[in-house]
Amino acid sequence: MELPQPASLRLIGLDPGLRRTGWGVIDMAGQRLTYVADGVVTSDETGTLADRLSELFDGLGNILREWMPDEAAVEETFVNKNPVSTLKLGMARGVVLLAPAKHGIPVAEYAPNQVKKSIVGVGHADKAQVQMMVRHLLPGAKATKADAADALAIAICHAHFAGTRDQMARLALRIGR
Repeated sequence: MELPQPASLRLIGLDPGLRRTGWGVIDMAGQRLTYVADGVVTSDETGTLADRLSELFDGLGNILREWMPDEAAVEETFVNKNPVSTLKLGMARGVVLLAPAKHGIPVAEYAPNQVKKSIVGVGHADKAQVQMMVRHLLPGAKATKADAADALAIAICHAHFAGTRDQMARLALRIGR
Protein backbone atom coordinates (compact mmCIF):
# COMPACT_ATOMS: atom_id res chain seq x y z
CA MET A 1 0.00 0.00 0.00
CA GLU A 2 1.40 3.37 -1.02
CA LEU A 3 1.22 6.17 1.53
CA PRO A 4 -0.24 9.49 0.35
CA GLN A 5 2.32 12.20 -0.36
CA PRO A 6 2.18 15.11 2.07
CA ALA A 7 0.73 18.31 0.65
CA SER A 8 3.30 20.92 -0.27
CA LEU A 9 3.30 24.21 1.57
CA ARG A 10 5.11 27.27 0.20
CA LEU A 11 6.69 29.45 2.88
CA ILE A 12 8.32 32.86 2.68
CA GLY A 13 10.69 34.16 5.31
CA LEU A 14 11.14 37.92 5.63
CA ASP A 15 14.03 39.71 7.34
CA PRO A 16 12.86 43.33 7.81
CA GLY A 17 15.08 46.32 7.13
CA LEU A 18 14.52 49.79 5.75
CA ARG A 19 17.56 49.68 3.46
CA ARG A 20 17.38 45.97 2.67
CA THR A 21 14.61 43.51 3.43
CA GLY A 22 15.67 39.93 2.78
CA TRP A 23 13.21 37.37 1.48
CA GLY A 24 13.48 33.63 0.96
CA VAL A 25 10.97 31.13 -0.39
CA ILE A 26 10.98 27.40 0.34
CA ASP A 27 8.59 24.52 -0.26
CA MET A 28 7.80 22.08 2.54
CA ALA A 29 6.39 18.62 1.87
CA GLY A 30 6.29 16.64 5.08
CA GLN A 31 9.80 16.87 6.55
CA ARG A 32 11.38 17.75 3.19
CA LEU A 33 12.39 21.35 2.52
CA THR A 34 13.23 22.57 -0.97
CA TYR A 35 14.85 25.85 -1.92
CA VAL A 36 12.79 27.97 -4.35
CA ALA A 37 14.18 31.53 -4.44
CA ASP A 38 15.69 34.34 -2.41
CA GLY A 39 16.62 37.97 -2.74
CA VAL A 40 16.53 41.43 -1.27
CA VAL A 41 14.07 44.31 -1.65
CA THR A 42 15.85 47.65 -1.33
CA SER A 43 14.72 51.24 -0.93
CA ASP A 44 16.34 54.43 -2.21
CA GLU A 45 18.25 55.87 0.72
CA THR A 46 17.87 59.41 -0.69
CA GLY A 47 14.06 59.24 -0.60
CA THR A 48 11.75 60.34 2.18
CA LEU A 49 10.80 57.83 4.84
CA ALA A 50 7.28 57.58 3.40
CA ASP A 51 8.65 56.96 -0.11
CA ARG A 52 11.05 54.30 1.18
CA LEU A 53 8.29 52.48 3.06
CA SER A 54 6.12 52.64 -0.07
CA GLU A 55 8.97 51.16 -2.17
CA LEU A 56 9.35 48.37 0.37
CA PHE A 57 5.62 47.63 0.34
CA ASP A 58 5.44 47.61 -3.46
CA GLY A 59 8.57 45.45 -3.79
CA LEU A 60 7.23 42.90 -1.31
CA GLY A 61 3.88 42.89 -3.10
CA ASN A 62 5.65 41.97 -6.34
CA ILE A 63 7.53 39.13 -4.60
CA LEU A 64 4.34 37.81 -3.00
CA ARG A 65 2.44 37.86 -6.31
CA GLU A 66 5.31 36.14 -8.13
CA TRP A 67 5.98 33.32 -5.64
CA MET A 68 2.48 32.99 -4.07
CA PRO A 69 3.45 31.68 -0.61
CA ASP A 70 0.88 29.96 1.62
CA GLU A 71 2.39 31.30 4.84
CA ALA A 72 4.87 33.99 5.85
CA ALA A 73 7.29 34.28 8.74
CA VAL A 74 8.90 37.50 9.94
CA GLU A 75 11.76 38.05 12.35
CA GLU A 76 10.91 40.09 15.42
CA THR A 77 12.75 43.37 15.91
CA PHE A 78 15.68 43.67 18.23
CA VAL A 79 16.24 47.01 19.97
CA ASN A 80 19.22 49.04 18.75
CA LYS A 81 21.13 51.42 20.98
CA ASN A 82 20.04 54.22 18.64
CA PRO A 83 16.32 54.92 19.25
CA VAL A 84 15.86 56.61 15.84
CA SER A 85 17.21 53.52 14.06
CA THR A 86 14.95 51.30 16.17
CA LEU A 87 11.89 53.37 15.24
CA LYS A 88 12.74 53.24 11.53
CA LEU A 89 13.28 49.49 11.71
CA GLY A 90 9.94 49.17 13.50
CA MET A 91 8.23 51.06 10.70
CA ALA A 92 9.86 48.84 8.07
CA ARG A 93 8.83 45.80 10.08
CA GLY A 94 5.24 47.07 10.13
CA VAL A 95 5.29 47.22 6.31
CA VAL A 96 6.80 43.71 6.17
CA LEU A 97 3.98 42.39 8.40
CA LEU A 98 1.33 44.30 6.45
CA ALA A 99 2.32 43.19 2.93
CA PRO A 100 1.53 39.46 3.33
CA ALA A 101 -1.49 40.20 5.52
CA LYS A 102 -2.95 42.38 2.72
CA HIS A 103 -2.52 39.37 0.38
CA GLY A 104 -4.44 37.11 2.80
CA ILE A 105 -1.29 35.24 3.85
CA PRO A 106 -1.02 34.20 7.53
CA VAL A 107 2.06 35.67 9.23
CA ALA A 108 4.06 34.12 12.07
CA GLU A 109 6.78 35.90 14.05
CA TYR A 110 9.98 34.51 15.54
CA ALA A 111 12.63 36.01 17.79
CA PRO A 112 16.15 36.21 16.30
CA ASN A 113 17.52 33.79 18.92
CA GLN A 114 14.72 31.32 18.18
CA VAL A 115 15.59 31.38 14.46
CA LYS A 116 19.31 30.90 15.12
CA LYS A 117 18.71 28.08 17.58
CA SER A 118 16.39 26.36 15.11
CA ILE A 119 18.97 26.56 12.31
CA VAL A 120 22.36 26.34 14.00
CA GLY A 121 21.45 24.89 17.41
CA VAL A 122 22.80 27.96 19.22
CA GLY A 123 20.77 31.09 19.90
CA HIS A 124 23.72 33.45 19.53
CA ALA A 125 25.18 32.16 16.26
CA ASP A 126 26.78 34.69 13.93
CA LYS A 127 25.61 35.51 10.40
CA ALA A 128 28.32 33.36 8.77
CA GLN A 129 27.17 30.28 10.72
CA VAL A 130 23.55 30.91 9.76
CA GLN A 131 24.46 31.36 6.09
CA MET A 132 26.51 28.15 6.08
CA MET A 133 23.72 26.11 7.70
CA VAL A 134 21.10 27.53 5.32
CA ARG A 135 23.18 26.36 2.37
CA HIS A 136 23.60 22.96 4.03
CA LEU A 137 19.88 22.55 4.80
CA LEU A 138 18.75 23.88 1.40
CA PRO A 139 21.02 22.50 -1.33
CA GLY A 140 21.01 24.85 -4.29
CA ALA A 141 20.23 27.91 -2.19
CA LYS A 142 22.03 30.94 -3.53
CA ALA A 143 21.68 33.19 -0.46
CA THR A 144 24.59 35.36 -1.57
CA LYS A 145 23.41 38.24 0.61
CA ALA A 146 23.25 37.91 4.40
CA ASP A 147 19.73 39.41 4.48
CA ALA A 148 18.47 36.74 2.05
CA ALA A 149 20.18 33.97 4.05
CA ASP A 150 18.54 35.30 7.23
CA ALA A 151 15.16 35.27 5.46
CA LEU A 152 15.67 31.65 4.37
CA ALA A 153 16.62 30.81 7.97
CA ILE A 154 13.35 32.39 9.15
CA ALA A 155 11.44 30.29 6.59
CA ILE A 156 13.23 27.11 7.76
CA CYS A 157 12.45 27.96 11.39
CA HIS A 158 8.80 28.42 10.47
CA ALA A 159 8.81 25.11 8.60
CA HIS A 160 10.07 23.36 11.73
CA PHE A 161 7.32 24.91 13.84
CA ALA A 162 4.63 24.44 11.15
CA GLY A 163 5.60 20.78 10.85
CA THR A 164 5.28 20.33 14.60
CA ARG A 165 1.95 22.19 14.60
CA ASP A 166 0.60 19.92 11.83
CA GLN A 167 1.78 16.76 13.60
CA MET A 168 0.08 17.90 16.80
CA ALA A 169 -3.15 18.60 14.90
CA ARG A 170 -3.08 15.13 13.30
CA LEU A 171 -2.41 13.56 16.70
CA ALA A 172 -5.31 15.49 18.24
CA LEU A 173 -7.63 14.24 15.48
CA ARG A 174 -6.45 10.68 16.00
CA ILE A 175 -6.98 10.89 19.79
CA GLY A 176 -10.38 12.53 19.33
CA ARG A 177 -11.75 9.58 17.31
